[in-house]
Amino acid sequence: MDLQQIKYFLALARELHFWNTAGKMNITQSALSRQIQSLENQLGIQLFERNKRNVKLTAAGRFLKEKWEVELSELEYIHQSARQIHLGESGTITISHPDSISASLMPDILSRISTAFPKLKIKLVQVLYENQQEFLRTYKIDLAITRDINHARDIKSEKIYTDNLAIVVPDDHPYQKPEDLTKETLANQKFILPTTDEGSSYSDLIQRLFNSFENAPEVYLHSEFGSAIIALVRKGLGIAILPDSYLYHEISGIRFIKLPLEKTDLYINWRAEDHNPVLANVLKLILP
Repeated sequence: MDLQQIKYFLALARELHFWNTAGKMNITQSALSRQIQSLENQLGIQLFERNKRNVKLTAAGRFLKEKWEVELSELEYIHQSARQIHLGESGTITISHPDSISASLMPDILSRISTAFPKLKIKLVQVLYENQQEFLRTYKIDLAITRDINHARDIKSEKIYTDNLAIVVPDDHPYQKPEDLTKETLANQKFILPTTDEGSSYSDLIQRLFNSFENAPEVYLHSEFGSAIIALVRKGLGIAILPDSYLYHEISGIRFIKLPLEKTDLYINWRAEDHNPVLANVLKLILP
């Protein structure tokens, strides 16, 4: 007994006519008769009562028609799901990203993915800088969007976007434009900054900015989360340097002063030897 024999049986059970069924199944009437007889022999039961004029289901045939229609429908669904997984159209992909692009870049990326692959499940996480490569290597995440340059050979990386850095201040702060930042005025400011990570090119970028003013400002608070930094700035506890993509969060009570010459790049990183079709499909949508 094979799947095709069951399909022949169900077609005949619906038509109750060998000639019509054979035409719809694109086989000869004699071939259909042999398939049904073979199925009956394998099962050891009679499925149809037939004479020269009529074909009708036996009680056992009616029972199998009811059960097999459900089973075949579920099997077709399973096969279709397997094909979608094979083609990278379904499954799950886990993406880590910085908080700064939650309201700017990520909605556009997610819209492209969900439109192209509506059955694909997407899991979004935020991962500490020092864990990003380990999480990629151990398959805890599939893609890492980061502001840091990758130097690992087993991880591929491509630049996908560039932001400006910005000074973030409360609405009532005297800073109004980039030119207001000087060695003298910076000396009077308290800064709330992202956590300094050793080896992080993003941390190095902020440090180079301070070096350009020949000033090491007072930093009394560090946080991994830009949204928390912004809340503290809004509360008047200090000022910050963050990517200007946080503008899309539309938080009242603060101002962003864009620094035109200070750029921060965004990179997408993935396992170099990962041939998962889901990953390949998503990368095609994200990479420039």
